[in-house]
Amino acid sequence: MNEHKIKELEKIIKNEYSNIAGIVVLKNGETQYESYFNQCTSTSRIHVYSVAKSIISILIGIAMDKEYIKSMDQKVLDFFPNYTVKNREKTIQDITIKDLLTMTAPYKYKLAPYTYIKYFMSNNWVKFTLDLLGGKGQIGEFKYTPLVGPDILSGILVKATGQSVFDFATENLFLPLGITVERNVILHTVKEQGAFNKATNISGWVADPTGINSGGWGLTLSPSDMAKIGQLYLNNGMWDEKRIVSAGWINESTKEHSLWKKINLHYGYLWWIIDGKERIYAAMGDGGNVIYINTEKNTVISIASLFKHNVEDRIKFINEYIEPILGN
Repeated sequence: MNEHKIKELEKIIKNEYSNIAGIVVLKNGETQYESYFNQCTSTSRIHVYSVAKSIISILIGIAMDKEYIKSMDQKVLDFFPNYTVKNREKTIQDITIKDLLTMTAPYKYKLAPYTYIKYFMSNNWVKFTLDLLGGKGQIGEFKYTPLVGPDILSGILVKATGQSVFDFATENLFLPLGITVERNVILHTVKEQGAFNKATNISGWVADPTGINSGGWGLTLSPSDMAKIGQLYLNNGMWDEKRIVSAGWINESTKEHSLWKKINLHYGYLWWIIDGKERIYAAMGDGGNVIYINTEKNTVISIASLFKHNVEDRIKFINEYIEPILGN
């Protein structure tokens, strides 16, 4: 990437994508571009929102590899034998891990925002979400759950591995890749949550009062941390000649399993499938956070962003302004 093209790119960022905190671009495993904006640096840690979902997907894959979880077809309630199913509630009993990973499990609500305040006030996010799971909806129909849903997968990881999600992730993913996530973060008030969302100096993962980490949000990472996750997937699960997650899991989790018809976007196991034929997929979080992986071009592009409503499409930004100046 020559200096003139970099200047043009950064002009576009400042004018049209002004909430970007940092970008890292890797090609063939080498850093082609790394830059930071909005007073952020390489040591800044940004709340990456739903990128956490794809991290949970990786952890489920590792748990599968280690045989803590036997099958994607295991029933969700098998992991919660003490959970009491409400009278006449039958659908929940048939929901599997795969249904959660592919966002094809039904829930007992129409408008997700209605549940947010009650969710944050709850002392047990797993139970709160289990109480919403099921209902009259059809298993197999895509229903994107931006907040609730992945927490159940966090609960399954705890039940299956006997470790907290934080400890399991640290031991099996973060430390091997040289990613630092310092601590669990407990948010006691709405004010604390707002401050966490805006912070750039908190290294951690949000957990509920029971200590179970949020599955769909609440993780802070740097752009270089995000790029490492992307490179791990480009490497088919290998890092420094060590197997982190199986190539089989990576292949299975990044191919199409469901479709969000409303926006015509395909979904894997908590990964968005941008182009199935070209093998391009991404972890995407609110505000414009993304880990973009193009296997054909051997490229990883990570973007961390400060939260902002209605941001410009990051995939369009990558396709129009970053990929063309990388060459083939």
